[in-house]
Amino acid sequence: QEWENTFATWNPQDFCNITKVVLPTETYWSPPVFILERVNGQGSNLEYVDVLHNGIFNFTQAFQVTLTCSLRIFKFPFDTQTCNLSIASFLYPATDLIIKTRRTPAEMLKASHSYLLSDGEWKFTNLSIIEYLEGMDDENFGVVTYVISMERRPTLYVLNLILPTCALYLLDMAVLFGPSSLEEKVSFQIAIILGSSMLAVILNDILPTSSNKPPVIGNH
Repeated sequence: QEWENTFATWNPQDFCNITKVVLPTETYWSPPVFILERVNGQGSNLEYVDVLHNGIFNFTQAFQVTLTCSLRIFKFPFDTQTCNLSIASFLYPATDLIIKTRRTPAEMLKASHSYLLSDGEWKFTNLSIIEYLEGMDDENFGVVTYVISMERRPTLYVLNLILPTCALYLLDMAVLFGPSSLEEKVSFQIAIILGSSMLAVILNDILPTSSNKPPVIGNH
């Protein structure tokens, strides 16, 4: 966060050329901001702010947050998700406190790629920023929304789920139209049914839950 306080300025030449001091955050006023989609979170103990001689305040704090996000898993595991992270301050209307982003979406995307892990299940693909005013109680409040796009890496699910399922169905067709006797076909079918049942149990544990549109892979 960065803001300006015109009452906290000084001439560096009058104070041994000191251009910056580090103070606790409770020493001066700081803009209170909220994350609208936040469920819970854990912040760091670095409660300090940099104060420059020209009245510019810089406050950087690492924060780990759990957010609510509506998932569309119909194409699982080849799905892409879009989640919002909205930052606002509902204690001061837009006439008193204006929230703006300091970086462009391209700069934020580049910085996010350097911070996020690249070997997880999700691939961070895009980041866009929307600035707007939210009306509440006959007043407007500034809101900045970061729209985060993610793409699931399906390799693990293809190897452990899709390929074994396809192999079972191919084996089922081969046994059904093969020259085997009726007894052998029945025994093979029973084995295939047991294998499909085991895959269904594994699939039930792997698939994310959704009451509206379940994954198409779970409707076999």
